Amino acid sequence: MVRHDLPAARDTVVNVFDRDTQPVLTVDPGDSVVVGSLDAAGHLEPMRTPGDPRPMMFADRTGHCLTGPIAVRGAEPGMVLGVRFESVRTGTWGWTLAGVKDTPLTRRLGVADGPASWLLWDIGDGTATNDRGQTVDIAPFLGVVGVPPAEPGPHSTIPPRAGSGGNIDCRELVAGSTLYLPVTVPGALLHLGDGHAAQGNGEVAGTAIECPMTTEVTLHLHRQAPVPGIHAETPEGRVTFGFDEDLNAATADALDAMLAWLRALFDLDRTAALALAGVAVDLRVTQVANDTWGVHAVLPYDAVR
Repeated sequence: MVRHDLPAARDTVVNVFDRDTQPVLTVDPGDSVVVGSLDAAGHLEPMRTPGDPRPMMFADRTGHCLTGPIAVRGAEPGMVLGVRFESVRTGTWGWTLAGVKDTPLTRRLGVADGPASWLLWDIGDGTATNDRGQTVDIAPFLGVVGVPPAEPGPHSTIPPRAGSGGNIDCRELVAGSTLYLPVTVPGALLHLGDGHAAQGNGEVAGTAIECPMTTEVTLHLHRQAPVPGIHAETPEGRVTFGFDEDLNAATADALDAMLAWLRALFDLDRTAALALAGVAVDLRVTQVANDTWGVHAVLPYDAVR
């Protein structure tokens, strides 16, 4: 097994998903990669004051600043890519922004017309403190982990996709987790970025503590997985996902995948699996920030014995 280094540089980052982007690194299954990523906006240095324009990687930002793509030898459509997060380390600064987007939620909350509000964060060992004096615990993870859609052409990094992942924004994907993604194109072409030092379920402000990140991942290929679609094994438990513009559909997709997992684990029929889910499975709104609802279902490892 080999350990690779992939820093964030002008020739190693993109801000769209595209199956035709050439890989910046090719690895073997079982290899690890230490991936550097900028904050979601691609800032090259921290802001000095709220909203202070600073140099950015892309002058014409169209999406998240992502490191990659990383190709995995032997990956073919129909396989599953396992992305294990060995470590996730924040930079020393971050920011949070609210009140800049007109959505049904911001209109309902009365902040759609602004003014925008910034929080600037100093990130230390286990906590972050903002410029207004509040301190929070951190639990870092990457908001965007995904592969390109199978369809040709550039695709936005903003909405999460059931078939390829991307802007999942799931706070459960901390160090020690493994995220399973369907392989959509030869080589898989993994992209990573959008570091979050801390985020609540929902990412209700539209941003988290957006920050640079250094993440070590180990990449594995699997011929099959216990459940279809995107799912994860985290320190807390097994996780399945649903993504849709309709909250009911996203919820049903996350639960449908979890029922398949329960049936495989406990040899249950579908209705019995639903009954058990009603007792042991926790449904959470992953994010509401990206024009697509995210819902994830969590089955703690010790919930059923």
